[in-house]
Amino acid sequence: MIFENVLIVDPVYGEFCGDVEVEDGIITKVKKKECIEPKNILLPGFVDTHSHGYSGIDCMNATAKEFENWANFVAKDGVTYLFPTTVSGTKEELERVLKEFLKAKHPALSFLHFEGPFINKEKAGAQNKEKITSFSKEKLPDLNNKVKIITAAPEINGFEKLLEFSKENNLIISLGHSNGTFEDFKKAYEKGVRRITHFPNALREFHHREIGGIGAAFSLDFYVELIVDNIHLSPDFVKLVYKLIGPERIILITDSISATNLKDGIYNLGGILVKVKDGIARTEEGSLAGSTLKFIEAVKNFRKITKCSLKELAMVSSYNAFKSVEMNPPRIKEGYPAKLVLLDDELNIKKVIVDTPN
Repeated sequence: MIFENVLIVDPVYGEFCGDVEVEDGIITKVKKKECIEPKNILLPGFVDTHSHGYSGIDCMNATAKEFENWANFVAKDGVTYLFPTTVSGTKEELERVLKEFLKAKHPALSFLHFEGPFINKEKAGAQNKEKITSFSKEKLPDLNNKVKIITAAPEINGFEKLLEFSKENNLIISLGHSNGTFEDFKKAYEKGVRRITHFPNALREFHHREIGGIGAAFSLDFYVELIVDNIHLSPDFVKLVYKLIGPERIILITDSISATNLKDGIYNLGGILVKVKDGIARTEEGSLAGSTLKFIEAVKNFRKITKCSLKELAMVSSYNAFKSVEMNPPRIKEGYPAKLVLLDDELNIKKVIVDTPN
C-alpha cells in the first residue's frame, strides 16, 4: 500500500509532503518530495487511553466479542490504540473484565485502564461510592501484564504501597478523583507520578491559598488528560491549558460511555444509572458521567479552539498518550507499525489503517 502526495505529519519531525509505503503492517518507506497541493493529511493513528464504552458496550460487562466490536467501532473514529477503562469495582468484577479482555483479539486493543477503585469518595463523580476503597494488592486480580494505567487519589490510605506495587508490575499511576492538596500531588510527582486523569474534572477546586491538584498540573510537569467536548471544559479553559501546560503534555481522551453513537436515553455505567439528554450524560444527582464524545470530534474541537499546528495535533492525539505510559510512541517513520489516519483538510476521516492481528 502506498500513500502518495500526502502531507505527512510526524509528532517529532513535523509536517512535510511525500509518500508513505506500507507492507505487512509496517511502514517500510517514508519519502519526502515536493507537493504543490498534497491530496490529504496523514497522521499517526489516534490513542484513546480513557474510554468506558461505545454503542451499547460497557467495559464492566463486555464480552470478548464486544471488546472486539468496540475496537472496530472506534477505529472508524481514527482510534488505532484503545485502552478500555473500568470504573471502581470489586476484585471479582475487575477479574471478569480482565478475563474477557484477555480473550479478545484485535490489533487496536492495547491495555486496560482501571479508573478506581482507589480514589476519594468525596470526588466520586459517577463512580459507585460503595466500591471505592483504600489500596491493598489483595483487592486486585492477577493483572497478567494487561493493565497499564490505574487512576488513584494520592491522599488515600495505602497510596505509598500502590506506588510500590505499580513499579513491581509495570503500571502507570494517574492521579484523579481526588480531594488531595497541592502537597499530596507534589509528593506523588516527586515519587515519579507524571499523569492526571480527565483534568481538572473530579479534583479539588483551585484556591489561591491551596492550589490543589489543579495548581500542581500547572506548576509541575504532569501530563493531563482532557475531554474536549465543550461540556466538561469550556473553550477558554482548553486555551488556558494549551497556553500554560502546552501541547507537549496534553492527552486527548473521550471518556466515552456505552451511550456513545446512540440516542438519548437511560444507560448504565458500572451499576450507576445515567441519563443522556442532548448528548450529555449525567447521574441522577446531576454529576457528569463520562461523555458521548467520539475521538475525531475531540481532535476537531481541539484544533478549532487552539488553532494548534498539525504537528501539535499529532502530539495530543497519539504521541503524548504513549509517552505518559512510558511506551514507544506512534510515529510516521520507517520500521514503525502502520497504524495511520488519513484526513482531508477539514479533518474528516478518509481512511484508517489498523494492522492485522498476530
